[in-house]
Formats: sequence, C-alpha cells, structure tokens
Amino acid sequence: MLRRYFRSVGQRPSVARVSSILGTRQRIAWAGAGGLVAAMGVGRFAFTPLLPVMESDHALTSSGGALVATANYAGYLVGAAALVVRPRVNTTLHLRAWAVLLIVSEALMAVVSGVAAFSGLRFMAGVASAVVFVGCISTVTAARRHGASTAVTFSGVGIGIALSGAVVAAIGDLLDWQHLWLVSAALTAVFLVPMLVVDVEPEAATVPAHRDRSAAHRLTWRFLLMSYFLEGVGYIVIGTFLVAAVSAGSSAGEVGPLVWVVVGVAAAPSVALWSRCARRFGAHRVLVIALAVQAVGAVLPALSSSPVVAVVAAAMFGSTFLGVVAVTMAVGSALPVARTAAILTAVYGVGQMLGPLVVAPVIGSSYVVAFAAAAGVLVMAAVAAFGVARTMPSGPSETSPAVDSRTPAFVAQGIEQPSPKG
Repeated sequence: MLRRYFRSVGQRPSVARVSSILGTRQRIAWAGAGGLVAAMGVGRFAFTPLLPVMESDHALTSSGGALVATANYAGYLVGAAALVVRPRVNTTLHLRAWAVLLIVSEALMAVVSGVAAFSGLRFMAGVASAVVFVGCISTVTAARRHGASTAVTFSGVGIGIALSGAVVAAIGDLLDWQHLWLVSAALTAVFLVPMLVVDVEPEAATVPAHRDRSAAHRLTWRFLLMSYFLEGVGYIVIGTFLVAAVSAGSSAGEVGPLVWVVVGVAAAPSVALWSRCARRFGAHRVLVIALAVQAVGAVLPALSSSPVVAVVAAAMFGSTFLGVVAVTMAVGSALPVARTAAILTAVYGVGQMLGPLVVAPVIGSSYVVAFAAAAGVLVMAAVAAFGVARTMPSGPSETSPAVDSRTPAFVAQGIEQPSPKG
C-alpha cells in the first residue's frame, strides 16, 4: 500500500517520508531490527544451535562443522570487504537480491548433504548476511535525524539469536534437522519483510580529518589490531560450539539449546550498555574489562558441565561479544589512522576464520580443550587491550571518542559508535 501511494505521487519511499506516513519515528528502527534478526540472529547464527542436532543425526561431524562454520565466516568477510571497497553496492536492489539468496541458502541446507555442499551454502549465507546487515544499519543510521534509535535496531541481533535457540529448544525433538533449516528459512523471510518497504539509504562517503600519526599512536594501533584479531579467534569458538559443548555435557545436555537463548537475551541490550560505559570511563579502558569478562565466560564450560555454569557462561558471552566490537570501533575511530573500519574488519574476519580451524583437531574428542584454548586466546586479547589503554595518548579526542555514528567506519562494521556526551 505504501509503495503504491508513493508511486502515485512520483516519490521514492525515503526514510523521512515513510517515517512521516507511518506516524512513528521508531518504525524504521524496528524494520532494521527485523532485518538484523533475519541476517544475523537466524541467517548467520542459526547454525550454532542446529549443529548438535546435525551431529546427532550424523549429518556432520564436529570437525566438519568447524569447516562449515569457517565457510560462513569467510563469506561474511568477503561481503563486508566488498561493501567497504565498493560502498555503491549498498543499494536497495542488492539488499533484496541477497535477501532472497539468504533465504534460498537456508532452505537448500535441508536438501543437500556433505561438508562441501553445506560449506558452499553457508558461504553464500555469509555474504548475504553482510549485505543485508550493512544495508539495514546504513538506512537506520540515516534515519537518526528523524528520531530512529540505532539501539533498538542492534537489539535485533540478540533477539534473533534468542529466537533461533528458542525454536530448536521448543521443536527440536519434534522435527529433524532438515525441517529445522526450513523453519529457519521461513523465519528469515518473515523478519526481512519490513525492511523491504523502504529504499536503502547508503552512508555518506566522508572521511574524518586526522592529525599526523605519532609513535604513540602507532603503538596503540598495533596493540588494538592484535587485540581485535585475538578476539576474532577466541570469540568465534564460543559462538560456534557453545551449544554443542553444553549438549555434549553429561549433566547439562538438556539445556543446550536454551543457553543460546540466554546468549541472545544478554546480547540484545549489550551495545547500548557498553557504549554508555565507554562514554563515561573511556573506550580504551572499558575494552580491557569487556575482554576479561568474555575470557572468564569462555573458560567456565571447560571447568564444569553444570547447567548453572553453562547459563552463566552464555550470559557472559552474550553480554560482551557485540560490546567488544562497539568499543574497539570507538577506540579505532579516535586514532589518526586511515580506513580503520576496513583494516579492523579484515583482521577480525581473518580471526573468525582461523578460530574454528585451530580447534578442529581437538573438538572431535572433547570441547574442553577447545574452550580452554579460546579462553587463553581471549586472555591474550585482554592483555593486548591493556596495552591499548596504557599507550593511548592522553587527550580528549583519544580518551572520549566522539566520531559521529553515521561515519563509514561504523557502517562497515555494523556497530554503533558511542555518541559524545551532551
């Protein structure tokens, strides 16, 4: 109906006009949240709660699951990198085309077999998730001047994660893994619909002016790159195998899918909370805390198979993994480094791909070693972040990043920049 109205008056349904017609400033934000539910929570992360189901039906082994997960992360890196290098690809047409491919890739998971076929489809889903993700974020950030809340939109990631876990927990015993993939495809399609009402609003291609880079800046930047790479390696082991590890536990198996719900519930408000902490205490200091909390959460499943411990670990992971990205971007945007988003995205993406491959040789016998290794990597990430905090030049621009959230750095990562106080 809206599109027919705009065609009749010869206008494109821009963010401002749709917001006015619908009579609510938050409608765009919720449409974006629906897109993130589909692209990230279901389209990208549904594999985590489905992996133990596929393993129990002998569709995949643990090591095969690591390879399939790696293909998905590689696809996401390719999609994100393409949007950084060619921002003009961020259009309504591309979003709709890749949205269809995302749904198709999930549906086809139900009819193919073998690691190679699964990997190809998950690679496609990774690229599609990146394109849809960035399109949603750029559209909502453009609507901020009309009152749209990016915090509402980012909650979609956590909501989608919780939804994917809840579906498996609720009907996993009634359906096989093929039908669960079909359900996932249907959910992805439903949640993508609101985002198709408006045209994608690409970000302005502006680059903030930077001062000359000093030796202190270079050292801080190196520490930040090291910390973010290690975060990519460590967090993805938890994000890929948490449900499978809990399901394999002797006393916690029944709560396996439910821990993924806990991850999503904890993740939903995490960006807003960590961004507020970053504004108050300095992003470079808060980064150390977030990584330390995540490291503790990673080691817990290696120490105990208790359901209570599993839930606590899930909450600690869910409340930090998006926050670390947001805070890292805040620190990076305060440094006089060109193309911070492109570089950090690449480093993080490489870490994501390496994580499952590094632990693949050990997860066939036990997830304990894999999670202990992930915890160790995250401790190293926290140490590197401490180096960031110690070497960050003392100045208002460095300690309290105040780059506008609509800059390309945050669109490329898909994470909101903490706004300055006031």
